[in-house]
Amino acid sequence: MSPSGEVVASISSAVAVALVLLACVELGDAAAAVGVYRLIQYDLAGAPLGSRAAALNHHAAAFPLPPGADLSRSALVAPLLDLPLSFLREYLVEKKHLGGLLILLPKKLSDKNGTGNDVDKGQVKGVLAELEKLLLHEEVPYPVYFAFHDDDFDNLLADIRKIATSGQPASATTGGYKLVVPSAEPRKVTSPTISNIQGWLPGLKGEGDTEQLPTIAIVANYDTFGAAPALSVGSDSNGSGVVALLEIARLFSRLYSDPKTRGRYNLLFGLTSGGPYNYNGTSKWLRSFDQRVRESIDYAICLNSVGSWSNDLWMHVSKPPENPYIKKIFEDFSDVSNEMGVSVGIKHKKINVSNPRVAWEHEQFSRFRVTALTLSEMSGPPEFLESTGGLHDTRESTDVDSVIRTAKLVSESLARHIYGLKGRNIDVFAENSSLAINPHYIQSWLDLLSRTPRVAPFLQKNDPFIAALKKELSEHTADVHVQNDALDGMFTFYDATKATLNVYQVASVTFDLLFLLVLGSYLIVLFCFLVITTRGVDDLINIFRRPPSRKLKGA
Repeated sequence: MSPSGEVVASISSAVAVALVLLACVELGDAAAAVGVYRLIQYDLAGAPLGSRAAALNHHAAAFPLPPGADLSRSALVAPLLDLPLSFLREYLVEKKHLGGLLILLPKKLSDKNGTGNDVDKGQVKGVLAELEKLLLHEEVPYPVYFAFHDDDFDNLLADIRKIATSGQPASATTGGYKLVVPSAEPRKVTSPTISNIQGWLPGLKGEGDTEQLPTIAIVANYDTFGAAPALSVGSDSNGSGVVALLEIARLFSRLYSDPKTRGRYNLLFGLTSGGPYNYNGTSKWLRSFDQRVRESIDYAICLNSVGSWSNDLWMHVSKPPENPYIKKIFEDFSDVSNEMGVSVGIKHKKINVSNPRVAWEHEQFSRFRVTALTLSEMSGPPEFLESTGGLHDTRESTDVDSVIRTAKLVSESLARHIYGLKGRNIDVFAENSSLAINPHYIQSWLDLLSRTPRVAPFLQKNDPFIAALKKELSEHTADVHVQNDALDGMFTFYDATKATLNVYQVASVTFDLLFLLVLGSYLIVLFCFLVITTRGVDDLINIFRRPPSRKLKGA
């Protein structure tokens, strides 16, 4: 090949490589990568609910939207308080197309956007509760993600709105921002398990006493359910109940460690799973007991949502309040509550054994004819899959003092019942004594639970959290045992609960064409320069000159 041909070949190769690289490069730069949390996807009795998609690849849009805006190819970015629930309800009910939805949550309930703009805590909590109620009970055909609002999202929203003011929606031709979540098709969670943890404090038998001692059970479910499984920490529901149970176990372990102060009651502590699903774990736990053990249970105290009450706590029962046994238990709690300056009310709700719906944990005990009650700050039974540790149930919504009051109330009431101290006005767990409530213990466990999502289908048998609960209960009780079982019922769950969102700043087609024109001009000039310097102007002219036809050559 001639030198001229070599130059042409090298330059042609360079041009080809440049064009290939240009075609392969993403039309934009990655502005940020953010951790996001996906709306739960599940089936209830075969009906698809929650978000049915995970992958996202659309241009970003934000409120306010122009009239008649087509959002079928847009990912809507909306701070929590800027998202009209009527808009979302309209899109779900009328099955309008939406490319995707990114909801920005405040970092704290009292902070609107993470930058110090305070809003009413009750307003944020109310909006979150309504949003979850809407999203959990509808089929959402597009991907929905949650992220925490910060300054970067403020800048992103400002840029999106600035682009929108030009009258041109963000697209491949106009540029803007693109939101990308690369995600595989969500898969079903196979054989989800529930794990119940139990521990005993055996009571003291007298010499020659062959009868089985009566048992008092203290129970709390530890798992949660919410719109975003990776954010369902349930500080109040039911982290507060779990922490109160652990503190009660710690206090009575000290009393029962000395035969002189060991009561003539066995104490059974149970941390149950499957609470949001009609307390499925509690039912399996009770079924696993020998009938003699169930019959030995004098009564059971279930702790549910006791972390945000000030003066009023409620005792929920299935038997009528006039029942002599229920009346006696209520009197024990009332005596202690009056001394503490708080109020305990009683609520009766008769169970329907033909209805599988279980509103309170104690109702599972009642189905086995075991006397039981639930202590809760809630005055009425929660709706199905509500008040189970949703997005609004964070550490900021839970008060350590409320858990302390609950632990004190239950411990004192139990002690007076076990040791026959009714009417003697003896404070067994007095402040500044060796049996005093430990606020630091309660706070540390409450903080841990508030950082730990606990949706049962996504907890493995060997999950570190379950191991931590077992270890802690082993510190205070004996015969600690973990019961693993399959989650029954009509639920099917899907994985992909969190992902990484890539935000790209996309250039417009106009810019790309201009860039291509400049690059092409540069390559042509470079080509001409190299040919002239190596072969001269004549060779450059000959390259572009039309070659003579074969007919002329033959002449």
